[in-house]
Amino acid sequence: MSLPRYPKYKDSGVEWLGEVPEHWVALRLKRLATIQNGRDYREFETESEGYPVIGSGGEFARASAYLYDGESVLLGRKGTIDRPLYINGPFWPVDTMFYTKVRPEVSAKYLYYCALTIRFDLYSTSTALPSMTQSDLCDIFFAVPEFVEQCAIVAFLDREARKVDALVEEQRRLIELLKEKRQAVISHAVTKGLNPNAPMKDSGIEWIGELPEYWNIAPLRRAISEHLSNGIFKKRDEFGLGVPLVNVSDVYREDFKVDFDSLDRVSCDEREIAAYLVMPGDLFFVRSSLKQEGIAAVALAGEMPEPVVYECHLIRARPNVSKLNARYGSYLLNSAIYRAKTMSVAKITTMTTLDQEALLSLVLPLPPIEEQQLVSEFLDSETAKIDCLMGAATHAIDLLQERRTALISAAVTGKIDVRGLVKNEVLITEECTA
Repeated sequence: MSLPRYPKYKDSGVEWLGEVPEHWVALRLKRLATIQNGRDYREFETESEGYPVIGSGGEFARASAYLYDGESVLLGRKGTIDRPLYINGPFWPVDTMFYTKVRPEVSAKYLYYCALTIRFDLYSTSTALPSMTQSDLCDIFFAVPEFVEQCAIVAFLDREARKVDALVEEQRRLIELLKEKRQAVISHAVTKGLNPNAPMKDSGIEWIGELPEYWNIAPLRRAISEHLSNGIFKKRDEFGLGVPLVNVSDVYREDFKVDFDSLDRVSCDEREIAAYLVMPGDLFFVRSSLKQEGIAAVALAGEMPEPVVYECHLIRARPNVSKLNARYGSYLLNSAIYRAKTMSVAKITTMTTLDQEALLSLVLPLPPIEEQQLVSEFLDSETAKIDCLMGAATHAIDLLQERRTALISAAVTGKIDVRGLVKNEVLITEECTA
C-alpha cells in the first residue's frame, strides 16, 4: 500500500529521527509524561477478584488495590524491557515496571505507539539482567504533532493493527490445523498402515484398537537389541570442551531427529565415551523433564562426524534392526496415542520422570520390517509437505509483523501522512480517548 507523505519537512535536530513534518516538534519523553516506579503487589494479592497486576507480559495476578487508574504506557525496568504496554483503567504495575502519567495534551495511545519504536538495545544496561533507567527513558526523543493529529494517527494504526493481527491469527490457526493433520497422518500410518483395503484385526489393546491382521504386536523389550540405558551425568564445570553431548533440548524436534549441529561439548575420558557412545539408529527418550508435556519425546540419531555421548535426562533404546526400523520407531513413539500412553505412566513429582520398566512394557504394533521402511518413507514425504506449508505460514506471520512494525514507525515519525485516511472526526476522538 502506497501512502502519502507530508508536503514539507524539516530537520528534527535528532539524528535517529531525521526529518519530520514541518509542523511537528521533537520532544523528550519527560515532556510528554511523568514516569513512575511500579511496586511489589504481594501484600494486596488476591485469588481472583480485584484489579489486574501487570508485568512485562501483561496481567498475571490480581490485587485488592490499584496503584493507578487511567490511561498509561508501561515500560520494563528489569528483565523484559522491550515490550511497552498500553493500559486503560485501574491496575497495579509490578516493581520491575515503570508506568506513566501522560500529560493532558498527549494521547496515551500515541505515546504507546511511539514507545514501540524505542531501540531498547541501545539503552539497556550491560548487566546479566537487562534493565532500563528512568533517566534514559526520560531523555528519549519522539516526534510529536498536535493532539488532533495524534488521534488521527492512533485511529489509523489501531485499524491497521487490527487487520494485521487478524491475518496473523489466521496463519496461526492454519499452523495449528496443519500440526493436527501432521499428527493424524502419522498416527494413522503407524497403526493402520498404508493399504486402506487391508483386512483388520482387534489388537486386544483398547488404546491401540484395530491393526492390519498380519501385523504383530510386541513390547518394546522384544524390539531392541540391548538394555535401555540412561545417559551420563556431567557437572556444569565439565561443559565447554570435549566430545559433543546430546541433551534434552536436542531431542525436542519437529522432524524427530537429533540435531547434531548445536550440541554442547563435555569433557569425557575414553571409558565414558565407550559406555555412552551414540550410534546411528539409536532412539532417545526424554526421561525426565520439569514440564510433563515434554516427557517421553523421542528423537532418532543419524550419522555423526565424530564420537557423541548422551546426557542423564535421556534414555537410549537401540532397535533390533530385524524387528524395528528406527525411523518407523521415531514416528510411532511420537504419535499422539503413544505420547499420551507414555505420559500416563510417567511419575509426576518435582520433575516428571519416565522409568525404564514402563518403556520396556510399552506394546508396539510391528508390521513386517520392509513395510516399516515403506511407512517411514511415506511419512518422511508427507510430513515434509506439511512442514513446508507450516514454514510458509510462519514466514507470512514474520512478514506481517514486520509490516506492522514498519507502519507504526513510519506513522509516528511522520514519514507518512495518514490524516486523509481517517475521515470521521468523531471516530478519531473516540479512538484517541478510548
